[in-house]
Amino acid sequence: MSKILLIGANHAGTAAANTILDNYPGNKLTVVDRNDNISYLGCGTALWVGRQIPDSSGLFYSSADVLRAKGATVHMETEVKSIDFEGKNAVVCGKDGKDFSIAYDKLILATGSLPIMPELPGSNLGNIQSVKLFQDGQRANELLDDPAIKTVAIVGAGYIGVELAEAVQRRGRKALLFEAENTSLASYYDPWLTEDMDKILADNGIELHFNERVQEFRDGNGTGKVSAIRTDKGEYEVDMVVMAIGFKPNSSIAADKLTTLKNGAIAVDLKQRTNREDVFAIGDCAAVFSNATRDWAYIALATNAVRSGIVAAHNACGTAIESLGVQGSNGISIYGYNMVSTGLSEKMAKKAGFAPLVTEFAALQKPAFMSNNHEVKLRIVYDAETRRVLGAQMASYENISMGIHMFSLAIEEGVTIDKLKLLDIFFLPHFNQPYNYITMAALSAK
Repeated sequence: MSKILLIGANHAGTAAANTILDNYPGNKLTVVDRNDNISYLGCGTALWVGRQIPDSSGLFYSSADVLRAKGATVHMETEVKSIDFEGKNAVVCGKDGKDFSIAYDKLILATGSLPIMPELPGSNLGNIQSVKLFQDGQRANELLDDPAIKTVAIVGAGYIGVELAEAVQRRGRKALLFEAENTSLASYYDPWLTEDMDKILADNGIELHFNERVQEFRDGNGTGKVSAIRTDKGEYEVDMVVMAIGFKPNSSIAADKLTTLKNGAIAVDLKQRTNREDVFAIGDCAAVFSNATRDWAYIALATNAVRSGIVAAHNACGTAIESLGVQGSNGISIYGYNMVSTGLSEKMAKKAGFAPLVTEFAALQKPAFMSNNHEVKLRIVYDAETRRVLGAQMASYENISMGIHMFSLAIEEGVTIDKLKLLDIFFLPHFNQPYNYITMAALSAK
């Protein structure tokens, strides 16, 4: 029997805990988390804040009591103060403020990520916040209930920023969306698709401020709360600011003792093992292997976190399995417009050192005689030398989400663009066209 200490119990930690408890009952599992809740689906925050779902109750899929019922010892609202990797012991501070020690044989770090909060003048003012934890969502929801909150600045037009801009607008507030790039969602999609999203945002009343960098927050009313935001292009009166410029690994508890990437993500192998024996790292605090770049990277997604938790749990308990790597598959739906992507965009492929080629195609999902029919846009990025598929992006008012899974597998398996030209794709008017956009895009490749 091994004593396993799991630090962190959100998506990666919950997956690891359940894998251990369900498959290896002979081990003693101790879980430590500094929050008062676990398994919060933060991707649903904007739906809750934007009143697209009635409340937050469905955004949790597990709890400390569930893990305890399975046999785990769980310490919530407990902070890890130090870890003795040689002595295999951790010192933690409990909810009562008292320190105690936990000895372990195997350690799994699932400490997650932290929102990036730049130290700008005025960043300590009230009504400026990130949205990551359940408590952040609660605070944003409460602020938007206040009739005095009329204008909200969202800084960062990635997934979270765009989703929250929609949520703010749905709550009847004026939403100002600021982004240093010249378009929204620039980390995931190329302009052929993001320009459509930009138009949808603008058409729904969201004020877009692209190529604009925030420099200062101001309190012009002497209330201690933000009243204006200053950028390199102007100053705007606002009542609330949501920072959504990204996340960084929460690895400081072990960064000086473990090998990390440049951004602080803990380096692991395909078994989620760190450079120290019997120490594993999972989820947003750890690196992942990108099948698109064939190198280690930092891709903070809940799906990646869950898989890494499962892999680490089995290996910690003596069953050797390896991660298959990731493609970073993701998606978003804004005002009913769906965008999904996997792997690398053309821009990111160039940044990674590839000489990418691109093929794209747009067509109705179904034959023109069918009703309830919308255009689908598909863009495939592939390597000029090997012709290996590096990434794909799709967008439509249709639900095209399942299509991106095929491209995800193609990247994982090293499929070439030419292999897709004669791919066996069925046809039925209810679903698609005889000349499917996937086939047409592949046939159009150089």
